[in-house]
Amino acid sequence: MIRRILEDYVLDQISYFPAVVLVGPRQVGKTTLVKTLQQRLPRPSIYLDLELPSQRDRLTTDTELYLSNRADQTIILDEVQQLPDLFPLLRGLIDQRREAGRFLLLGSASPSLLRNTSESLAGRVVYLEMHPLLLEELPLPASYRLHWLRGGFPNAYLAPNTKRLRDWFESFVATYLQRDLPQLGLSASPDLVRRLLTMLASQQGGLLNYANIARSLGLGQTTVQRYIDFLEQAFLIRRLEPYFVNVGKRLTKSPKAYVRDSGMVHHLLRLYDEEALIGHPAAGGSWEGYVIQQVVAVLGTGSQAFFYRTQQGSELDLVIEQGGRIVVALEIKLSNQPTLSKGNTVALQDLDNPPLLLVTPSASDDELRPGVYLCSVATLPTYLERFAVYE
Repeated sequence: MIRRILEDYVLDQISYFPAVVLVGPRQVGKTTLVKTLQQRLPRPSIYLDLELPSQRDRLTTDTELYLSNRADQTIILDEVQQLPDLFPLLRGLIDQRREAGRFLLLGSASPSLLRNTSESLAGRVVYLEMHPLLLEELPLPASYRLHWLRGGFPNAYLAPNTKRLRDWFESFVATYLQRDLPQLGLSASPDLVRRLLTMLASQQGGLLNYANIARSLGLGQTTVQRYIDFLEQAFLIRRLEPYFVNVGKRLTKSPKAYVRDSGMVHHLLRLYDEEALIGHPAAGGSWEGYVIQQVVAVLGTGSQAFFYRTQQGSELDLVIEQGGRIVVALEIKLSNQPTLSKGNTVALQDLDNPPLLLVTPSASDDELRPGVYLCSVATLPTYLERFAVYE
């Protein structure tokens, strides 16, 4: 059993809030986490998987009566997006008896796709996002090479061989495209959405140009934006916005796009071994997205991630903002002997010289000059904690 960073945080939040909603992509480990925690919850619990008709029927026959009769228990509802009309009822039950730990809800869609949740449960619920396995969560000795290649979905990372890995990802992607996304309201051909995902994977970390994508797919630009919105809200991709600061320079305005899980990137591009990956044009972008995932997954609620780029060529791959200032910047390199470009140096000056982490696959930690640190992806969490980036 791999212990997840989120375990203690879930327990802490459910000891205070009436309802906790744990969201994240399908197969990320939400159900396993909650079943692991059931014996540690502050009150007895009951678990219902709403994808199973027999368990869903137990709830829907007389929903209010069923929930009211179990007011002394923590009611765990898995795949809660199956019953979006449930949320107004939960609001009423919570208001009648406002106690911590009444509901633990699991969903494979963001709050904005779970209709009615924002309005119905405002002030009564906290949302927690569960990410694929992080490198720092893996038992030692963990290989960043295997983790980068296969990604963080437990069934993919632990697959016994390449065939099982490939088959698992094929089933995972097909389920999303043929069932989950349509259920969430995306009316698009699965083949078309797969082409879009593959295009984003091949351009991992590139500036998002909706017009070019629309032209390549033969779609309208507004349609492409809507499809990408759905992919983001289903936790399959991430848009990283540019950081704007008043420095009198022309700044890039387009976001970058990343397929969140590196294993999914490699599956879409048919890259199943390290040799093929390293020799592929997408390797640099894939590594950048992999490291960014390790950082964004642990950001505290007061932190936001951006990239920085000017039209004059100054750039940094990732900057973390807290309280209106950049507390740390990252430049992500696939080489273990990285160098800073002039554009990196100018970007640091633009941002008042925050600490900079040069993140590599496996270079030894070093302070190259005051405020500029060389580190590996394995030691990166130590630096993030040092600069108060952690959750």
